[in-house]
Amino acid sequence: MDTLRLVTIPISHYCEKARWALERVDIPYHEERHVQGIHQLYARRAGGGITVPVLVTPEGAIGESQEILEWVDARTPVEQRLFPQEPDDRREVERLCRRFDEELGPQGRRLMYVHMFTQRGLALGFNNAGVPAWEDRVTRYGWPLIVRVIRRVLEVRPGIEIEDEAAVWGEFDHVAELLADGRPYLCGERFGAADLTFAAMSAAVIVPPVYGVALPQPDALAPSTAALVERAREHPAGRYALGLFTTHRRERVLAAAGDAAV
Repeated sequence: MDTLRLVTIPISHYCEKARWALERVDIPYHEERHVQGIHQLYARRAGGGITVPVLVTPEGAIGESQEILEWVDARTPVEQRLFPQEPDDRREVERLCRRFDEELGPQGRRLMYVHMFTQRGLALGFNNAGVPAWEDRVTRYGWPLIVRVIRRVLEVRPGIEIEDEAAVWGEFDHVAELLADGRPYLCGERFGAADLTFAAMSAAVIVPPVYGVALPQPDALAPSTAALVERAREHPAGRYALGLFTTHRRERVLAAAGDAAV
């Protein structure tokens, strides 16, 4: 297969979902990283809409993380696939993926953005990893404007972080209830699309040490943000997500780091 191109915002958990899907089955790709706002130009140029990830394939561009997951899975050996073949089982997996993408993903993201708005230096240091130098300069000089734009796009208003935090705990509680019967994974005996999607979408609040790019860990975060992360990590669903990153993501990330160091 020709090397694919993946347009991303480096820290994005939706982009991590796509990276993870590609890397777990060793599909080669080149990641093209951009900062918020400027990413829209490159997403459109790649053939997508205004959001990332966008995966550019020989058949055309795919502009949704779930569709990328499905595209990869269709090209994966049956024994490694993330989606079950039985229609009813697949529908349940797809339902959970959709729930995490539409509920946990946006609200966890907005919650963490609100926390990071006041931590400019730390946020930029991790957010801009691997982006073109001119984009890094633009975000550093234009930080106040970028914050205003993000606030408008994400519909940030006073007190929204309280609502978002409650919504995140609601999704974590739902996952904990599913796992309470002792099942090893959300939809059966094998790691699947629902597990990958939940782990990726939870990354905004658990900031896993194992991830496609480096994320700031609690000892570097402001006390209130660190407390949020620690609470998320201590929740049964947060512990589950961290375990998925450790078990199913760690080897790929370490291998990529080793390749980059050569």
